[in-house]
Amino acid sequence: MGRAMQIDIGLIEAANERLAPVVRRTPLLGSPFLDEIAGRRLLVKPECLQHTGSFKFRGGWSAVSALPQEVRARGVIAYSSGNHAQGVAMAAKMHGVPAVIVMPADAPKLKLENTAALGAEVVLYDRVGGESREEVGTSIATARGLTLIRPYDEPQVIAGQGTCGLEIAEQAKADGVETADVLVCAGGGGLTSGIALALEARAPGLRARPVEPEDFDDVKRSLESGGIEHNDRQSGSICDAIITPAPGEITFPIMQRLCGPGIAVPEELCLRAMAAAFTRLKIVVEPGGAVALAAALYMPETVEGDAVIAVASGGNVDPEMFATAIQKYGDGA
Repeated sequence: MGRAMQIDIGLIEAANERLAPVVRRTPLLGSPFLDEIAGRRLLVKPECLQHTGSFKFRGGWSAVSALPQEVRARGVIAYSSGNHAQGVAMAAKMHGVPAVIVMPADAPKLKLENTAALGAEVVLYDRVGGESREEVGTSIATARGLTLIRPYDEPQVIAGQGTCGLEIAEQAKADGVETADVLVCAGGGGLTSGIALALEARAPGLRARPVEPEDFDDVKRSLESGGIEHNDRQSGSICDAIITPAPGEITFPIMQRLCGPGIAVPEELCLRAMAAAFTRLKIVVEPGGAVALAAALYMPETVEGDAVIAVASGGNVDPEMFATAIQKYGDGA
């Protein structure tokens, strides 16, 4: 897709119009129990309730629907550890076009199965062994004439994720929250930068904050250094959904301009947050989708203000991992 396109509120609003007939407008949830733990008012945006179980449907639909009909008909290809895969696969299926998804062989079984069940052709690559998903994806795209839809460094994908920010701006205002940090689970920065752009235009009192797992905090370190920093490995975290090599060349400047400091969260707090979300909000959140909530609940010193908003970005967790979280922390938050 064209990557030189300017990303602004107009592009996000256009994506919002295309998404309107199909997207789930997820609510802002609250719980007095969670407010007490957080030490301030906490509102949670449960994108785990979105189609395919994560916010990635927004970007997938935005990108697929923006393609000219004759280009879209040839099919699309994406690379992903699972959530972008499912978002693009479902968008392609709803448009009646082919989809090829390049996924790591060590991705959670549920994500592999769901992507195939949505009708996509799944091609596995060796993430642990260092095989490049970008090279695999580009090679197949060239050979078959498919359009590559990148998981975060893609204007129409970022615009689609930004529609989540439009909803947050409107819903927070309705709830009387006009000043707050908005904690966002960050991988390559597509959701974070999209939300940041939407908030800049529609709710300037709300500030996006990227949140990542410890040892994979490339966005946090990049914001601190002023240049793009890389993770030294691509696997080994339970937060697989948000493990990326580095922030994107498109997303990083947006985050650098608009976001507050990043936050790095220990994995154990992600499990604890998963249990709290289930116990108090009755939602299922995967580890990578729980990092923002974990920071809001258990790292209150990293947040400013009387209220905080956390995006629960995805819920595609294998039953065994979810059971571990509930067994360890399900008796309370």
